[in-house]
Amino acid sequence: MVVKILVLIVFFALMIFVGINARKKVTDVNDFVLGGRNVGPWVCAFSFGTSYFSAVVFIGYAGQFGWKYGIASTWIGIGNALIGSMLAWVILGRRTRVMTQALNSRTMPDFFEKRYNSKALKIVASAIAFVFLIPYTASVYNGLSKLFAIAFDIPYTICVIVMAALTGVYVILGGYMASSMNDFIQGLIMLVGIVAVIASVLTGQGGFTEAFKSLAHVEGDFPGVYASFFGPDLAGLFGVFVLTSLGTWGLPQMVGKFYAIKDEKSIKTGTIVSTFFAFIIGGGSYFLGGFGRLFGGAGAPFISTAADGTTSVAYDGIIPYMLQTSLSDILIGVVVVLVLSASMSTLSALVLTSSSTLTLDFLKDNVIKNMDQKKQLFVMRIMIVFFVVISVVIAMNPPAFIAQLMGISWGALAGAFLAPFLYGLYWKKVAAPAVWASFICGVGITVSNLFIKFTNPINAGALAMIAGLIIVPIVTLICKEKDTKRVEDLFKCYDESVTVKKSRQLGAE
Repeated sequence: MVVKILVLIVFFALMIFVGINARKKVTDVNDFVLGGRNVGPWVCAFSFGTSYFSAVVFIGYAGQFGWKYGIASTWIGIGNALIGSMLAWVILGRRTRVMTQALNSRTMPDFFEKRYNSKALKIVASAIAFVFLIPYTASVYNGLSKLFAIAFDIPYTICVIVMAALTGVYVILGGYMASSMNDFIQGLIMLVGIVAVIASVLTGQGGFTEAFKSLAHVEGDFPGVYASFFGPDLAGLFGVFVLTSLGTWGLPQMVGKFYAIKDEKSIKTGTIVSTFFAFIIGGGSYFLGGFGRLFGGAGAPFISTAADGTTSVAYDGIIPYMLQTSLSDILIGVVVVLVLSASMSTLSALVLTSSSTLTLDFLKDNVIKNMDQKKQLFVMRIMIVFFVVISVVIAMNPPAFIAQLMGISWGALAGAFLAPFLYGLYWKKVAAPAVWASFICGVGITVSNLFIKFTNPINAGALAMIAGLIIVPIVTLICKEKDTKRVEDLFKCYDESVTVKKSRQLGAE
């Protein structure tokens, strides 16, 4: 216990030190929100990866979907690496950086206003972002606190409050640069930690081969279903695959990483590093969760039996129980720091995104007039505190499993934003009506499912994204952009000539 506490103290001190050091580099709003668009390749890549994966994935998603789909849940992690990371960088990275700089855009709602020439879009987008980032933040606190309760026997309430306060402090101090530098440190911890955890859990089951054989004998719809390539429910698996992989393309806190890219080298290196990171962290988490049913025997605390004989599974308790029964105290301490690293990096991205969006896109010029740089920075820091408090209140009494909370958040945000952002980078004809249609569709499907419940939140989120990708082209063909000259001038930013060394780009013969 003493060793675990000392490790945490050192970890927290390092995070705060980075925040204090980064504060010296924050001179204006651009520095606070985007790090001056001067973030290097490795820091940018790790910042993207660590913001992607948190306690929600490691505790909630890996536990729930590993239990439901067995070893086939590893496909989710592979999709996260190939689609959520690699393709996101290839398709969105460069064009996002170029166009947002040409527009002088610092947030996703700001992009919608300037790309589609509609201030109303910015206001509504900022409201959507703020409202639906809150349940995601609450789910991160929820997952993190469950693990802390096991490792330190600390009450859930105290865990939530401490994590919220620490994250808020270093983001308030140093903004984007503090968050990114801490992401880099936390990413290194995550890579080492996940490998150690997987090795220890499988060793406790007699090694990979024995664990796989045992999993093949777990009863299911057909023999060996949980050790099969596609598991017992391919349709359900596909829904999670789409939500968690394609969702990053429309999340403000993820796309915002591309705004801050420093140069071409950062894009190339970032693509490779973030993909590798996602393979190890995402793939490793779901792979580990795939063996969850080996721990579901008699006495498993996450399984309860009702009076009528029916059983229910508390999915959020699966991974913590696996770790508690497989790891030494020292390794549990390592896991706590691993999940803490993943969660604090995600929390910092969520907190910074929500506060900057609410301040710059909603309050500035609409509620508070004449906001100079100093006042904007002050209000953003106040909004960080406001956002943290609200999310903590929700986390104290979360309304659903971790996975469902995240599904609601990702479904609404990516369902509303993904299509108009993606098409807006490539297609000149997309106009404001198509964006409004996507907003209505994404939020409408997600929220209506909370009341009508035509499917689970995960599938509803995946459906919202796919629907947006379909509805935006349809509305665009009906309501084309009328101010074609403005859009043509904007898209010229992609045609500007730049001079590079031959070591970076071969010239024509």
